[in-house]
Amino acid sequence: MKLNCHSKHSGFSLIEMAVVLIILGFVLGALLMPLQAQRNQLFQSQTENTLDTAKKALLGFAQSRGRLPCPATAGSNGIEDPTPVTGTCTAPVGYLPAATIGIQPTDGNGFAVDGWNNPIRYAVTTVNTAGGAATPDFTTSNEMSNVGITALVPDLKVCSDSSAANCSATSYLINNAVAVIFSTGKNFGQTVGADEALNLAATNTFYSRTPTAATLPLASSKEFDDMVTWISPYVLYNAMIESGQLH
Repeated sequence: MKLNCHSKHSGFSLIEMAVVLIILGFVLGALLMPLQAQRNQLFQSQTENTLDTAKKALLGFAQSRGRLPCPATAGSNGIEDPTPVTGTCTAPVGYLPAATIGIQPTDGNGFAVDGWNNPIRYAVTTVNTAGGAATPDFTTSNEMSNVGITALVPDLKVCSDSSAANCSATSYLINNAVAVIFSTGKNFGQTVGADEALNLAATNTFYSRTPTAATLPLASSKEFDDMVTWISPYVLYNAMIESGQLH
């Protein structure tokens, strides 16, 4: 008797494989999203700490030097520019001069960095009071003391409305800051919204508001995640009075 044995090899069809891959994609996506959110929260906390450290370091510098430092510029290796200091900064808005004020962490260019390893920006008021020296009050040694507190008029503004037309007294968070320090957030280098673009191009008006995600393919609706802080004149004056730099 002759037996015919037919062996059957079972396997997955292409459709079944596709379904499995789709399911795996959903599972991995569900696992990765919480991890990404946790990492982003960690980077935000690191950035908040760095910005707070920067404010303290800037105040400490003013207490010891009788002035605020100039921003660092590209190629300055994290040192305020110009060096030696003349009182007039090469640029009123630039990078936080990490080497000058002695803070970490820094990148390969010597710039202080946020949690996403992007350079932190810094702006200082360039007000030059009539009757004082022919250099800005807040970056010239002893000039604040020479001019006197009542005559000083720092002019940096931080606004909660990104529309230049609407940036007025009703939307100012502060309109007499002596310095502004900010992180460009995780979306630095991407297409950003109008207010983030204005922060990068600013001279004396900056924008800070609740973080938002991009919702529409329009410049004004892009994600906003800049983290902006500032030094008020009263905080600076008190610190300098305590150290005997201001009377």
